Formats: sequence, C-alpha cells, structure tokens
Amino acid sequence: MDLLETYRRSLVEFTARVEQVGAGQWSATTPCPGWDVRTLVNHVVGEEHWSVALFAGRTIAEVGDRYDGDQLGADPVEAARDAAAQAELAATHPGARERTVHLSAGDTPAEEYLHQLVAEHLVHGWDLAVAIGADPRMDADAVAECARWFSRRVGDYQHHGLVRAGVGLPAADEDQQDRLIAAFGRDPDWTP
Repeated sequence: MDLLETYRRSLVEFTARVEQVGAGQWSATTPCPGWDVRTLVNHVVGEEHWSVALFAGRTIAEVGDRYDGDQLGADPVEAARDAAAQAELAATHPGARERTVHLSAGDTPAEEYLHQLVAEHLVHGWDLAVAIGADPRMDADAVAECARWFSRRVGDYQHHGLVRAGVGLPAADEDQQDRLIAAFGRDPDWTP
C-alpha cells in the first residue's frame, strides 16, 4: 500500500475513535502510564500540529513552545478533526514527501517521519479504543505496513526509552495487530 494512503487511513481511524469518546470518558485511564483519554488525545493533536510545521520546513527552535499545553480547548472532538485535516493537507502537499524534516532526534527524511506518524496514530488509536471500550481493531493493511517498518526500528525505540521493553511478544502465528501492540510495549489484553 502507498505510504500516503496508509497515513490517511491511520489518521482517519484515529479521528473516528476520538469521535466515539463519551462525555464522561475524557478522564478514563489509558494504557499509557499517567495519561487519561484527554491527555492522550491532546498528545496526538499536538503531534498533528507539529507535523504541519515540520512538513513546512520549520525547525523545533522556530516552532518553540507553540504546541505545549492544552490543544483541545472546549471542543476536543472538533480540535482533533481540525488538526487531522491540517495534518493531511501538510503531508499530501506537493513535494512534502521529498523534504527533510527537522526532528528533535535530528534531520529525518519525510518518508521516515510519515512512518512515525502512522505508528503514532495506530498505536495511540488502539490505546484510545481500549480505554473507552470501542472496537480496537485497526486497518489490517496499515498494521502490516507499520509492523514492517517498525521491525527494523524496535531496538532503537527501546534503547531511547520510547517504548517499554519486556512485554512478551505473541508467537509468530498470533495476530499481527497484537504483535505490533506488544512491540510498542503494550499488553494486547490490557483493560481499564
């Protein structure tokens, strides 16, 4: 599958899950230690804002603290929809995939950054789904692409403390989504 199509699917799927959050669920626990649903959604919305700036060629220093703090305001669902729409426009802008983005980890090809964003949407989309009791199944093609990409990076992510090590990976014949979730340091059987 084309990387942009994978990205779009992951973005749409995450936003659809935000739309399922009930009024009393914003403070629900998630699989992310110390994060409730609102914190998790705020994190992803902040990442989407960052992606717009980064695909435009801005540096971390140029953006500064613009996306620190609350990005959701009084209407978290609308904030998520708006951020997703802006992020998609930025990622699909002509020439965006050929850019170098300036991440805190260093200059990174835009294609690599798109893979990171796919993972962000899929994994945090799963986090959100299980936190609110929604169906946690993810787009199988997006999962397969993300798993292929992440299999070459899991060691780096663990080394830099970006994912927890030590979660038992399901056997190779188990569900690919469960293996991906476990590779990102989550228990596929997590419940609130």
